[in-house]
Amino acid sequence: MTASSRSKAGEGGARPPLDHLVEAVRRNEVRCRPIKGLTWPDGNRIAVNVTLDFDAMLLRRLWNEPTLQIAKGEFGGRVGIWRLLELFDGHGVKATVFTPGRICELYPDVLHRAVRAGHELADHMWEHHVPEDPALEEDHLLKTVAALERIAGRRPVGTRSSHTQALLKREGFIYNSFSSTHHGPYYLDAVDGGSTLVELPFHHAIDDAMYFSFGWMGTRTEQQRLMDVDEVLEYWWGAFQDQYTRGGYLNILMHPFVSGRALRVDMLDRLITRMKTLPGVWFPTCEDVARHCVAHHPDRL
Repeated sequence: MTASSRSKAGEGGARPPLDHLVEAVRRNEVRCRPIKGLTWPDGNRIAVNVTLDFDAMLLRRLWNEPTLQIAKGEFGGRVGIWRLLELFDGHGVKATVFTPGRICELYPDVLHRAVRAGHELADHMWEHHVPEDPALEEDHLLKTVAALERIAGRRPVGTRSSHTQALLKREGFIYNSFSSTHHGPYYLDAVDGGSTLVELPFHHAIDDAMYFSFGWMGTRTEQQRLMDVDEVLEYWWGAFQDQYTRGGYLNILMHPFVSGRALRVDMLDRLITRMKTLPGVWFPTCEDVARHCVAHHPDRL
């Protein structure tokens, strides 16, 4: 910006971008309401949501990634998801499997197995994207709801998506897990007000793809992230300890094609085992957490 243009902007031109930023923050303070004094059932100190984004090869295809990346995604459906469910069952951990509707057609057997073990199936879009056209968006959501209902015997109540909040609310959803605005559960209104949902935040620091992905999203060789499992174990243990000390919440995000590899399954086994040595650690589904918030810490839902 030249000196003359800066002068004109200050003499009644367009408002500085900072003003818009302040307005956005103020609006979000009203829309986003952290749950104060949050407590957990049975005197538990922390709720740990173990979540899987089970999209297999769908996102790889959406981004038109190379064949080997697509095959890596397919590993998640053929092998990785089975290993992880076996691990969770052995620990008595109830996971939430965020699943695109198309996965119900591609890998129905493992989803039926997850439901029989008491894990939650939740929405993760139809083919891992939300269409911009409202009619097509609605079509995608309704197809996914129907597909998940056929597998689970009940409609999903949770999502990890950018679906329009009013549409989600209309279809009976009570929570989303798609943001990192806060470190614990909070209530979130739609941009235009109302249609309130419980938001169960995750953060990319507790996302396996950030540490164990080679050739991720077309990155160059010097930008690859293939970290030692023991190093990641200590990162995640530190994040858990922080929330445990606060008496809080942790949402761990995993992808079966990433964390379903043998060394990483072993790392997760050690992490969960270490967590369970401390008193008051609860491993519920995301639905369990959302329903607890609504029942015991209600907002204007």
